[in-house]
Amino acid sequence: MYSLYKSAEMHFFVPILYASLITIHQSLTWKSALEQFRAYLLLERSLSPNTMDAYLRDVGRFVQYLELERLNVLPLSVKSENIERFVLWINQLGLEASSQARMISGLRAFYKFLMTEDLVDDDPTELLEGPRLRRKMPEVLAVSEIQKMLAIVDLSDPQGTRNRAILETLYACGLRVSELTNLKITQLFLEAGFVKVTGKGDKQRLVPIGPEAAKWLKIYIEEIRAKQDNIKPGNENFVFLNRRGAALTRVMVFYIVKEIAEAAGVHKNISPHTFRHSFATHLVEGGADLKAVQDMLGHESITTTELYTHLDTEYLKETIYLYHPRAFLHR
Repeated sequence: MYSLYKSAEMHFFVPILYASLITIHQSLTWKSALEQFRAYLLLERSLSPNTMDAYLRDVGRFVQYLELERLNVLPLSVKSENIERFVLWINQLGLEASSQARMISGLRAFYKFLMTEDLVDDDPTELLEGPRLRRKMPEVLAVSEIQKMLAIVDLSDPQGTRNRAILETLYACGLRVSELTNLKITQLFLEAGFVKVTGKGDKQRLVPIGPEAAKWLKIYIEEIRAKQDNIKPGNENFVFLNRRGAALTRVMVFYIVKEIAEAAGVHKNISPHTFRHSFATHLVEGGADLKAVQDMLGHESITTTELYTHLDTEYLKETIYLYHPRAFLHR
């Protein structure tokens, strides 16, 4: 009799439990979902704070659209029609195709996360078509323009010596601006001709540095930085510091590059990233192996293909010495 009662009780209990789980599942709020998404991007994808914030902003735009349209749709209830109408909405706002594509990419990443966590069975972004993008060619400096910018730097000012070292390093190594500002003294192996760079996702790579850039880094570190007695706690290991003894920001490097370009009479839309594009373009135009260039730039895509073969550091170093325009100064 007891066993029959227990069995009946269990049959009664299971549907209630299942129903409560469905209720919890369907009531996931946008706030909670975005908090979980942030944790996923940080802990599992190891994305930089800037990339992480961009993803969250993109999903946030979709949430904003739902609120404006008075659509009471929770994350796990979103249908493909909701996303399609959102894409139409941002298109009607007149946003550039690249901005639309980025927002769609953010939503795809969000629903990929929900799929990974088994929170949704179907991905509403799966069949979504993004806008066709016209590939915009990056701005590239001529070697003569780079030489003009290097020559115009005022070396009578201690900050000028630092700025010369910045330009030389950007061009010699093809660094992203965030990689430059996060560069540490302990990551410099100038005698060996390499710097260790921490790139996207905290992935490290060795990048050859030419003798001219290494020379200016040494001058800055030994003659300028070593005499700076106001270095703030926690900034002792950063290579490039401002007057107040703190690590340079990306924005500050942007302004430095802009001011030098203007002073040199280089009338192009220049940013620190322009030196990265110029680095790659000049190497390839000079005949450098494309795989070696991609490896030095730290492009993740090349590592995911079967064609990728790891290049030893001596070959990378030889590539710089053979093909980089400023390496001839020390041949």
